[in-house]
Amino acid sequence: MERNSKSPSPSPPGLSDEERNEIREVFQAIDKDRSGFIDSKELKEALDGVGLKLPGWQIRDLIQTYDSSNAAHRGKLSLDEFEAMCSNLKMKDVAKSFKQVVIKNETLQTIGGLSYASSEGTTHSIRLEEQLAFSHWINEHLGHDPDLKHLLPIDAEGKNLYDKVKDGILLCKIINHSCPDTIDERAINKKNLTLYTKHENLTLALMSSQAIGCNIVNIDGNDLMLGKPHLVLGLLWQIIRIGLFSQITLEHCPGLAHLLLDGETIEDLVRLPPEAILLRWVNYHLARAGVARRCTNFHSDIQDSEIYIHLLSQIAPNDAHVTTNALMENDAHQRAELMLQEADKLGCRAFVTPSDVVKGVHKLNLAFVANLFNNHPGLDKPVDGVEFIIEETREEKTYRNWMNSMGVTPHVNWLYSDLADALIIFQLYDTIKPGIVDWNRVHKKFSKLKKFMEKLENCNYAVELGKKLKFSLVGIAGQDISEGNPTLTLALIWQLMRAYTLSVLTKLTNSGDPITEKEIISWVNEKLANSGKTTSIRSFQDGSISNAKVVCDLIDAIKPGSINYDVLKDTGTEADNLANSKYAVSMARKAGARIYALPEDIAEVKHKMVMTVFACLYALEISLGLEARVQ
Repeated sequence: MERNSKSPSPSPPGLSDEERNEIREVFQAIDKDRSGFIDSKELKEALDGVGLKLPGWQIRDLIQTYDSSNAAHRGKLSLDEFEAMCSNLKMKDVAKSFKQVVIKNETLQTIGGLSYASSEGTTHSIRLEEQLAFSHWINEHLGHDPDLKHLLPIDAEGKNLYDKVKDGILLCKIINHSCPDTIDERAINKKNLTLYTKHENLTLALMSSQAIGCNIVNIDGNDLMLGKPHLVLGLLWQIIRIGLFSQITLEHCPGLAHLLLDGETIEDLVRLPPEAILLRWVNYHLARAGVARRCTNFHSDIQDSEIYIHLLSQIAPNDAHVTTNALMENDAHQRAELMLQEADKLGCRAFVTPSDVVKGVHKLNLAFVANLFNNHPGLDKPVDGVEFIIEETREEKTYRNWMNSMGVTPHVNWLYSDLADALIIFQLYDTIKPGIVDWNRVHKKFSKLKKFMEKLENCNYAVELGKKLKFSLVGIAGQDISEGNPTLTLALIWQLMRAYTLSVLTKLTNSGDPITEKEIISWVNEKLANSGKTTSIRSFQDGSISNAKVVCDLIDAIKPGSINYDVLKDTGTEADNLANSKYAVSMARKAGARIYALPEDIAEVKHKMVMTVFACLYALEISLGLEARVQ
């Protein structure tokens, strides 16, 4: 490659001392032989490390521009050249511009220049209400965490929210608040952070958010490092919503059984999406309060605050001294403020301002009601000593989170009822093997008279497609899916997840031949042996997997030096095996593996989920290899 006639300045302008130090740290981390140069094939990894994610063609152009004219250093980049490159890229970054607009009575902020496409005119909108609400929620719930004292509190208007997420620590903490123990604290980089270790934290947060059911398509660590508001707010809402909705279950609140309507079973109730349950909960308390009015949505119906005023009065403990005096206020905005003062007596003035109530901002009002339910459900336990507990199993939860992370529509809340029309199953088939679904054969909408038969026809077709993909579906019929037979439905879902995992591997290898489980085991053992590790596996049911040492060794083989072996325990007790497994799963996600399995699956050697762990690590290895081979 020939050097461009206009070579970059050896003294890069526009970099602060902190930026220059971090660039050098990333460079030195990649320059393992201390030669003073990095290979051009390592450029993508280096740029990713400093938060500059570029498409392959642009990286190739950069290599041609900055490659040395010295034959001895051809195909290599010096530290000065890398600094100059980073400086020029940062200076070319599109300036952010803001302007206020009002759309549908909700304050929006239009932002230009926040993505690669934005230089060609794409804009994104954020709701300032969300910025404010999420910032206040973070301050309230995480403000006392010692690991966040350098970040919190966020300013009163939430303007620096986007800067606060850039080191990844805050996002990891928010995930653990919504879904406790999702991320092993030992895996979070907390001290002496560099751009590289911040990027690791962001990767850990993204992979973990996906594992709990967030859809992170089109979001990567670089987007968060740049603090792109629309992506940050979108991710925060998904994480917070999952935490809020996780409590709206019979397991956490058996009193939900009081919300059953005449002729309904408890199974009918759990099939409802969380928002529908919250609406029913609100109306249950309105009826108990003797109020004729009912709530059908969290938009227009709540704008005058009257429903909220009656609800608060009904669910409040007597010693909270909550009143309905706000009903006497004629001004809607002031009435909303008085209502929120009553909510504050319950410790539940969260997510909404008076303006959000009056405007009927749906997302924030939904969060406000969910928070009320979680703190003051006002539902007595069922009478007659009957226990209504329908608990989601670990396996069901894993599959549901996997589906939701794939971006299926609608959102999966209760596995069996939400798959009964097979529409979500078809979306998964189409992801696994694009084009396999003949959508002309699919009933997308159902008539009142033929609804049952149309759903059954969909399910029959779903089984037919499974057989085409050589799934083992002996004894499984469309009726089993339509009726929500747990055992047989789970058998189909497992094979969908397995097929998806292996299809990712097949696409990465570019061979066209399906990857087998035997090949994964061979790769695991070969990778471990070549890296000087003493562990190995005979199968995905190998009992030695239970202490997670082999998983940690494999991660360390893929990314040398990433595992802190001092934190691993070798007593072999169930508690220590689980602790090791929690660390292993978090470290795998931190490395970039899309792990859906739970630590318990490793500690208990659940061979199905164990297979997905090793398959995802295999996919990570291939991906890293492909990135390193950028020409």
